[in-house]
Amino acid sequence: MKVYITSAAPASVEVTTQAKAPSQQQNQQQAARRGCRSAAVTGFLAGLLLFRAALLAIEAGASLCPSATGCLDWRAGLGGWLYGDDGRDLMEEFMKEWRRGRTEASLLNPVVVEAAPDSLDGLMAEMDTMLASYGDRLDMEAVVLKIMAMLLKMDRKVKSSRIRALFNRHLAALGIPKSMHCLTLRLAEEFAVSSAARSPVPLPEHAPRLTDAAYLHVALVTDNVLAAAVAVASAVRSSADPARLVVHVVTDKKSYVPIHSWFALHPVSPAVVEVKGLHQFDWRDGGVIASVMRTIEEVQRSALDYHQCDGSVVKEHRRLEASKPSTFSLLNYLKIHLPEFFPELGRVILLDDDVVVRKDLTGLWEQDLGENIIGAVGAHRPIADGAVVCIEKTLGDHLNFTEPEVSTPSLGLQSSRCAWSWGVSIVDLDAWRRTNVTETYQLWLEKNRESGFRLWKMGSLPPALIAFDGRVQAVDPRWHLPGLGWHMPDAELLHRSAVLHFSGPRKPWLEVAFPELRELWLGHLNGSDSFLQGCGVVQLQ
Repeated sequence: MKVYITSAAPASVEVTTQAKAPSQQQNQQQAARRGCRSAAVTGFLAGLLLFRAALLAIEAGASLCPSATGCLDWRAGLGGWLYGDDGRDLMEEFMKEWRRGRTEASLLNPVVVEAAPDSLDGLMAEMDTMLASYGDRLDMEAVVLKIMAMLLKMDRKVKSSRIRALFNRHLAALGIPKSMHCLTLRLAEEFAVSSAARSPVPLPEHAPRLTDAAYLHVALVTDNVLAAAVAVASAVRSSADPARLVVHVVTDKKSYVPIHSWFALHPVSPAVVEVKGLHQFDWRDGGVIASVMRTIEEVQRSALDYHQCDGSVVKEHRRLEASKPSTFSLLNYLKIHLPEFFPELGRVILLDDDVVVRKDLTGLWEQDLGENIIGAVGAHRPIADGAVVCIEKTLGDHLNFTEPEVSTPSLGLQSSRCAWSWGVSIVDLDAWRRTNVTETYQLWLEKNRESGFRLWKMGSLPPALIAFDGRVQAVDPRWHLPGLGWHMPDAELLHRSAVLHFSGPRKPWLEVAFPELRELWLGHLNGSDSFLQGCGVVQLQ
């Protein structure tokens, strides 16, 4: 049904009066017609305000509303508020057609959508043309369909802009800067030509400290030489007693040479650093070798199967997920073998490589874990009324509780329970060895692969949340401030936190990092170092 707005002369005016004063009657009709057009135009202004906001949002790369059409309904009363009762009547009529048209929007011809105006000026020009062509009748349905077409076109632009922005940000987070490639090659070259770069790390006289329980032991599992340099330097600088600090850096074979070369040429005395590649572990226990190989083979099998799925959209999504460095990083998954890495240690502080240590770690080292294996931020912490608050994400953020294997009561997991992360944690290796946590972790890796990766998005943390469930002790939130790769934290929170964790895509060694946080991270590197200056990691001073 078409809805028209018409204008007519008052019925009470007599023919004799019309005959005597034709000019007056014409003036009244023209005034009525102008008033109708004015009311129509002003009735649309509420919607046009939205158009303008959406256009600005497109330029900014985001939308003010979930969709361009989603914000208009609540503006229905704006015409009456601005223009009085006449405006309210017109707006109500417009909104009636609008709500009906929304159900037909998906049926619009794509050609019509593409032909819709691109700007506010273009829309106003078409409105003027329509008003002039209809004379004293305005087809409200035609107006609604034109506005619908423009909104759909704008929606597509906004969504396209969002996708491009997310994709570009994703690519920026994946890249390894040329300066880091340069540093790795320079250090490998130095290892080949310089005996100093090949000197033992640590020196032989310091080797007894590596297994001495009287020292504070920190473990770092990484293949990133620059991140390792900052994490170690910040831990030593923040330590109240650096001579008591022993840092164990575990890496893979390809990264061993540059990382060894860096710490051989940049000692952090009086602290001690050990650099050890996976190829250097001399495990004599066949059971240990079999366990480590089981994890390696499962990660490799998962990496192959992850790309084999039905549906091009799912496949493309998985390709993007798999391109993240952390998704199938073998070193991330091998953290589950800490007891095998350090068979002679009873306790160790585990750090991710994308951290900066700001406070002395002795308090964390001395944390009482009771019968638990791990002490970490993010577990349940009681508050005044007996309730609990989650410092980080919940289990439901990591695990898919719509899958029966995850939500089964026998597993005892609840989506609302708090999750923890590896960022910084204190680990009781002796308590770990008395459990089957490692085997449970491996079992769930297999289950996720066999389920078609429906139990969780591929990553190393979700199976750990299941394997360590009930064995995690909550520690003071000040020990760990995560998310610095996602957002800028509160200044006070930044100041009082012991360990800053750059979890998220904006790693501090990337150009997309937050400038203030990047400068804080770079502050733990020696700006006059020839390797860093030569590769452009730091600016020449």
